Amino acid sequence: MINIAVLGLGTVGGGVAEVVEKNQAEIKKALGDNLHVKYILDIREIPGAVKDINVIVNDPDIKVICETMGGKEPAYTYTHLALEHGISVCTSNKELVDAHGVELSAIAREHNCSYLFEASVGGGIPVLRALRESCGHEKISYIAGILNGTCNYILTNMKNGTDFSEALKEAQGKGFAERNPAADVEGHDTARKIAILASLVSGKKFSYEQIECEGITKITQEDFIEADKNGMSIKLLGVYDAENNNVNVAPYLVPKTNPLYGVNDVFNGILVKGNQVDNLMFYGRGAGKLPTASAVVSDVIECAKNIGKNINNNFADLPEAAINKMPENNSGYKFRVLS
Repeated sequence: MINIAVLGLGTVGGGVAEVVEKNQAEIKKALGDNLHVKYILDIREIPGAVKDINVIVNDPDIKVICETMGGKEPAYTYTHLALEHGISVCTSNKELVDAHGVELSAIAREHNCSYLFEASVGGGIPVLRALRESCGHEKISYIAGILNGTCNYILTNMKNGTDFSEALKEAQGKGFAERNPAADVEGHDTARKIAILASLVSGKKFSYEQIECEGITKITQEDFIEADKNGMSIKLLGVYDAENNNVNVAPYLVPKTNPLYGVNDVFNGILVKGNQVDNLMFYGRGAGKLPTASAVVSDVIECAKNIGKNINNNFADLPEAAINKMPENNSGYKFRVLS
């Protein structure tokens, strides 16, 4: 039996425990052993939960930790400590991966364990592993992704005639948007995710703070009417363009001929271009309790198969990247145009 711990019993952490319980037979088939959640760490008064990370990292039975706390602290401190103890860490925490992923990956390598973060981009979509393994031999020249389900839900409703404020209120009512939705609607969440994708495929560290970022708050019904007249729709995209050495987040006009055109509601879509394989499209639920938890558990299984070894996540020791600005007149419209 492989014993694991879950740090943070929120939406994703609770989902991890649920996936492990419900899919134990499938997990055993994939892993060759059972998974068992031995510890849950949470600051709240939850029956059976511990509050001291040292209880977990000093238990020799713990082989893998799921960090589903979110934010930089105490997630960074706890992850750092676990990796120094040779315990692999799997996370859904895009903010931490963007800020400290290079450093934590190097610590994992030094201590013969792993730091994996499949769930940090695209929820349940297995895009990072596909890019790292299946496309590791490819030269990836371009990535365009609908990476935030909240924004995509709002824009889908606006396309159908709802104005921004009403669409946002509906998204909040359904639990798709936070009470303070700034990280989503201003594009910051998308920026962190495209930074991770660009770093993974480029061999250079792109940081969230470097990225040109524009959200969806200024989009109007008139914009959708004009877009529709031209056979297009409006999507908030994170774009990595290797040829122009640029990473950006902005509303784009997407033509009907592009596969991202049909990605609606809370779904995510990620279009990737390799120099040999050409275009690949990844599609699925980009957020949510169980899809994101499933991605965390997939990392847990990979780490559990490689106890005492480091899995190269393509993030350790990446040099800082420099980003070129987008040309001022790349579009004759207030949006950028996706070719």
